[in-house]
Amino acid sequence: MNQTLTALFIFVAMYVLLLIFSERRWIIALAAAVIFILMGILPVHSAVRAINWNVLMMLAGTMMTVELFLQSKMPARMSERLLRIVPNAQWAVVALSLFSGIISAFVDNVATVLMVAPVGLAVAKRAKINPVPVVIAIAVSSNLQGAATLVGDTTSILLGSYAGISFNEFFFFHGKPGITLAVETGALLTIPVLLWLFRKERTPIQAGSITEVNDYVPTVLLVGSIIMLIEASQFPNKPEMTNGMICCFIAIVGTLYEAVKHRSVDIFTCTLKAIDHQTLLLLAGLFMDIEALTQAGVIDMIAGFFVHAGGNSILRTYIMIVGASVLLSAFIDNIPYVATMLPVVGNIAGDIFTSSQRL
Repeated sequence: MNQTLTALFIFVAMYVLLLIFSERRWIIALAAAVIFILMGILPVHSAVRAINWNVLMMLAGTMMTVELFLQSKMPARMSERLLRIVPNAQWAVVALSLFSGIISAFVDNVATVLMVAPVGLAVAKRAKINPVPVVIAIAVSSNLQGAATLVGDTTSILLGSYAGISFNEFFFFHGKPGITLAVETGALLTIPVLLWLFRKERTPIQAGSITEVNDYVPTVLLVGSIIMLIEASQFPNKPEMTNGMICCFIAIVGTLYEAVKHRSVDIFTCTLKAIDHQTLLLLAGLFMDIEALTQAGVIDMIAGFFVHAGGNSILRTYIMIVGASVLLSAFIDNIPYVATMLPVVGNIAGDIFTSSQRL
């Protein structure tokens, strides 16, 4: 019990430090893992095994491919083309929000906002409206649809990896509509909300010049990686790191192509810089921290609390988890929160199933 309380104290302290020093999250997470190891709570071999290399490879490979996609200027061209078919600023905001959501289903949220927000700012400038609500609409839509597919966001990748969900199972899980349907339903419901919020913005949008795409290969590679992930989902007994290898392979092919085309090795430096190394190190640290909590019995303790408070009622427990998540994620970064809660929810489901079997 002492070890459990010690592990819990270290983890809570880590979370507090993550909130205070958000720019040093990766250092804090790794430092906590080192403390767990030094205190004997987490054996070294368990720490190495706890790191999900498939997730890290998927993230790194996707980040590199997305960087090539952004450099090709295809996203800017697509959004500018979109503006040519809308009648006014009101519909321009709706179209850009939906467009950012669609892109975000396959590209990281931050990258999506960075490439769509400038177009939104240009629309606001032409229509002479406040740009803040426009950018917020784009950001919210991007954040929403990041959970629509396996590669849309770090948290989606974590969920898919932990639950063993394939790319296709985000669409249909055990023969029933999956996460994608819920996300897209929410996205469609944002249309009337946005139309009402921007109901006064009826200024016609004059179409500007269309950005010239300098290379279509990155677009083909990005689509190709999605197709390969879908195809890989058809094989149930594939190697554990299949998805990670696919993403890294596509990224390497794209980088080599660009290096040969431009006859410059600077492309390698550019794509490697696109990898968010701090996020990868944060995840590596969190994987080890969660393993330490599991071995110390903290995960079982938290799961037991939810099961007891929920009275073995699936609906009541579900409402508690969702309510707590909505509240806490307003203050805690999604990545460490999801990484922590996935094993907790898994244990809760196991406890409730065991209790129902006994009854």
